Amino acid sequence: MTPSSKLRALIAEDEPILAAALVQALQRLWPALQIIASVANGQAVIEQTLRQRPDILFLDIKMPGKSGLEAAQELAEEWPENEAFPLIVFVTAYDEYAISAFEHAAADYVLKPISDARLGKTIARLQQRLQQNSDSNAALDSLIGQLHNMQPKASAEPLTMIRAAVGNQIRMIPISEVIYFEASDKYINVVTADSESLIRTSLKELLPQLDSRQFWQVHRGTVVNHQSIQMAVRDESGKLSLKLRGRTEMPTVSRVFAHLFRQM
Repeated sequence: MTPSSKLRALIAEDEPILAAALVQALQRLWPALQIIASVANGQAVIEQTLRQRPDILFLDIKMPGKSGLEAAQELAEEWPENEAFPLIVFVTAYDEYAISAFEHAAADYVLKPISDARLGKTIARLQQRLQQNSDSNAALDSLIGQLHNMQPKASAEPLTMIRAAVGNQIRMIPISEVIYFEASDKYINVVTADSESLIRTSLKELLPQLDSRQFWQVHRGTVVNHQSIQMAVRDESGKLSLKLRGRTEMPTVSRVFAHLFRQM
């Protein structure tokens, strides 16, 4: 990512009129920036970004399927080591996502409807960061920290029991017996020491109902009961896996959540 090269941007916005308005505004305010694609959902963002390696992403937070936040998290997990991660600008109509979370982050935000004055400030910040950024991982490290600040807030009363359908029966699973949850399509696999059961919900819906002091998200699709963790094992490439009591499989830890296992 160098100021002297042709900078390239990708836009993710599911409303065509707003996407076109953003493209036109960027062409007007930053004519040197090349818009390489405009996509309408989070999955397309991930696929196009991994393939085309843009320098900047403008991500709508609320999109069909994967949100902009979910797409950013998956990109952070899948991004190749030692490659410069794109700078991200989140686009949102909801300022509760914005002000505090972005105050000191490398990524920026703009509120809908987008004004030239606000977008101009964002462009100036991006240009300054591109000039100052000598560390290829700086944008990624900042995004990871930012994603932690934007995790769903826990409910006042955490779950104490999981109700899982097993054939024609409903199995009641005490939350203390759950070793980990693993997302699978439209279901979550609830794993205990001696059983696995599916519940029809999403991890996004489940996470705010869990006590974050007991359950740690370690991957975009995995939440582990930290009391079941025996050790974290790092392989030759530096990737972490978890050895769990009562299970032989070893869930992986993404770089987004690797900070949980830094030496104290």
